Amino acid sequence: MTDTSLAGKVTLVIGASVGLGAAIAEALAARGAAVALAARRRDAVDALAAKINAGGGQAIGLTCDVSDRAAVQAAVAAILARFGRIDHLINNAGVIEPIGRFLDTDPAEWARLIDINLTGAMYACHAALPHVLAQKGVIVNISSGAGHRPLEGWSAYCTSKAGLVMLTRALALEYGEQGLRIYGFAPGTVLTDMQRKIRATGINPVSQLPIEALQPAEKPAGIVAWLCTDDAADIPSGENDIRNEELRRRAGVEVIFPT
Repeated sequence: MTDTSLAGKVTLVIGASVGLGAAIAEALAARGAAVALAARRRDAVDALAAKINAGGGQAIGLTCDVSDRAAVQAAVAAILARFGRIDHLINNAGVIEPIGRFLDTDPAEWARLIDINLTGAMYACHAALPHVLAQKGVIVNISSGAGHRPLEGWSAYCTSKAGLVMLTRALALEYGEQGLRIYGFAPGTVLTDMQRKIRATGINPVSQLPIEALQPAEKPAGIVAWLCTDDAADIPSGENDIRNEELRRRAGVEVIFPT
């Protein structure tokens, strides 16, 4: 049976070239949404768009460095020109480096991470929010447990995710009464290139997790796509986590956590 729960909707996925972002885009397309794939690597998003289109979906690829406000605004304008609306925004762009104790990291790299993970999400929200709000749509910011607790070697990443948690809460406070649903979603430890970089450092307990503890990207991606549907309309804005059993049950996503 074809899932049409997002038919007629348009979603902008920031950071859609690989890993979790690509899986989210495919999960949204599987539910009938038209997806705009935005990332720095145009070849990657074009290839994914071609795959989705070949499977009967609707997708376009867009070159976008989320830390460049003008590039984000241009991406939003391109989506409006093509589809005429934006119903959902998924802020997935993120980097983990620099990894290291605070005084051992380069301040310029530290600041660059904040530009991508936090300021970039702000740029995307600022550009897309009026259009999402017009549709009483949904924003999902890919959050992390690192936004709630410090981890050795991750001062920049933890700071960026803590800021993203507060941005989510602030926008919910300011625009929730106008119909906006905005979620932070912590996907857990996902088998992506980012996790491979983490494992290579040997710093903090996350790098020591066994490979079987990492979830395939399709699992959290399915929950993100479900959060964009009307079935999730009763879920209040705010932070959500893949470890929430009720959330997984309602999204129809089965996850087995190693014991």
